[in-house]
Amino acid sequence: MSQSTPPGRSDEAQSLPQPFDHGIEAAALRGGAIVDRVYDAAITFFALCVPLLLLLLIFEVGKAGWPAFQKFGIGFLFSSEWDPVNLKFGAAPAIFGTIVSSIIALILATPLALGVAIYVAEFAPPWLRQPVGFLVDLLAAIPSVVYGLWGVFVLVPVLREHVMPFLRDTLHLGGTPLFSGPAYGPSMLAAGVVLAIMVLPYISSVAREVLLAVPRSQREAALALGATRWEAIRGAVLPFAKSGIIGGIILGLGRALGETMAVTMVIGNRHELAASLFAPGYTIASLIANEFAEASNEMHLSALMAVGFVLFAITLLVNAVARWLVWQTASQARSAK
Repeated sequence: MSQSTPPGRSDEAQSLPQPFDHGIEAAALRGGAIVDRVYDAAITFFALCVPLLLLLLIFEVGKAGWPAFQKFGIGFLFSSEWDPVNLKFGAAPAIFGTIVSSIIALILATPLALGVAIYVAEFAPPWLRQPVGFLVDLLAAIPSVVYGLWGVFVLVPVLREHVMPFLRDTLHLGGTPLFSGPAYGPSMLAAGVVLAIMVLPYISSVAREVLLAVPRSQREAALALGATRWEAIRGAVLPFAKSGIIGGIILGLGRALGETMAVTMVIGNRHELAASLFAPGYTIASLIANEFAEASNEMHLSALMAVGFVLFAITLLVNAVARWLVWQTASQARSAK
């Protein structure tokens, strides 16, 4: 005769804690550790791919350009002769044009970009900040070939018919080397103006973020001492953000140094050194774009790769300095909070 289970005994038995299976726990921990190791290895691999690709790119470009460096030596950087038929190459005009057009772009773009950044960060009402910032940043999304077409059909005629004669004759600047000679239209000045429009959003965006990162205490301290709003910006905000603003300007310089299509369409593409901004010129990027497909021998191709390596080195250095300056400003902002 079976014994009857007292009422409630089965419910109490079910509510008692069950024996813990340590084998299942160990297996779960081992599986989680394996997944973590695989994830860590994959992330490390992906992170190392970027510097490895950069080093590989430097090696390949340098290796391809080494015959030109070996044959022409340091004179390759200072010679102005470029004769593919006689295998004589010099990169000085292209280096000169790259630097000059980028400097013109910075001179024109920096005041406007800083003005926009200060307005958006300090003076614009909240409802207007985002639309203005979006429209300025939208300039960076326009393809360079569109800037080039605008430069060919709008900017170059305006410069040739109005701006260049005004600078040379009305302001009587024709006696200076920078504004002398005939007004061709396609020129170093045209390339500088197009580049100024293209680098403006980069400088403005970095400067705006740096100004917004300045601690509020900087502004409040200046205002508490009786400074006006502009005096507070000039005396407290801008000095604090100086390194970051300079970093943004150098970042814009790096963008200008490597621009190809728009500059090629408006600079005139003449391989010679000229002091006048009205004269056509050349940049490293436009030189490579124009002649790479026509390189008929190994030395010509090596010379193009050599100038590409020079541009690569300049751009890396400029961007590294810019990133370091922006990082310095961000560190100052964090320490001041």
